[in-house]
Amino acid sequence: MSEAIRETKPVLLSWSSGKDSSWTLHRLQADPDYEVVGLMTTFNKAADRVAMHAVRRQLAIAQAAALELPLWQVDLPWPCSNVDYEAIMKDVTIKAEDRGITHIAFGDLYLEDIRSYREKQLAASDLRPIFPLWQPDGGTRVLARQMIAAGLKATVTCVDPKQLSPDFLGRRFDAEFLSDLPDTIDPCGENGEFHTFCSDGPSFLRPVPFQLGECIERDGFCFQDLLIADET
Repeated sequence: MSEAIRETKPVLLSWSSGKDSSWTLHRLQADPDYEVVGLMTTFNKAADRVAMHAVRRQLAIAQAAALELPLWQVDLPWPCSNVDYEAIMKDVTIKAEDRGITHIAFGDLYLEDIRSYREKQLAASDLRPIFPLWQPDGGTRVLARQMIAAGLKATVTCVDPKQLSPDFLGRRFDAEFLSDLPDTIDPCGENGEFHTFCSDGPSFLRPVPFQLGECIERDGFCFQDLLIADET
């Protein structure tokens, strides 16, 4: 008797451009139950940058190209009210449903309030949220080491100076970085201490070339700008 063919579930991955998104993709691509069919990134339309991480749009586009996955670019106004955000995201869910997508994946690790919010927003749709990295075995320090050991390469692009020194901006997310972090800082930055840009890893067909730009402070956060490598 022939073995039954397992149907994979089409997944849209919420893509922040950082290490957790990249590792979520890696996990999903290793799971025979799922097929990632696209990356969904929200952009601050006025700044032309990834919302929160402030990575240039061109770099997110370059990531998607290096991963050979479609990038769903979701533009948000600035400032963006919660009402506007939810209306825009509702349109995204409708588009996903129309294309036969059944799940949306998120790279959240521990924050119950964020997970609950995502689940609430999708409750009225036919899309199911999944959290492949949720409550990682061994905690976030073990998870961070797994990422690094697998060849994931990420650069710190944003820090909350109330929690972490701006001196960490532009640093590589590697074993030395983890060793230098204060004990009060989550190794994966789960509490918003820092954000990263992932330029290579097990899911990438080729690395994304970039160079460091200037460091700036804005809205209470410190940012390391990154440029496409051939920009000046």
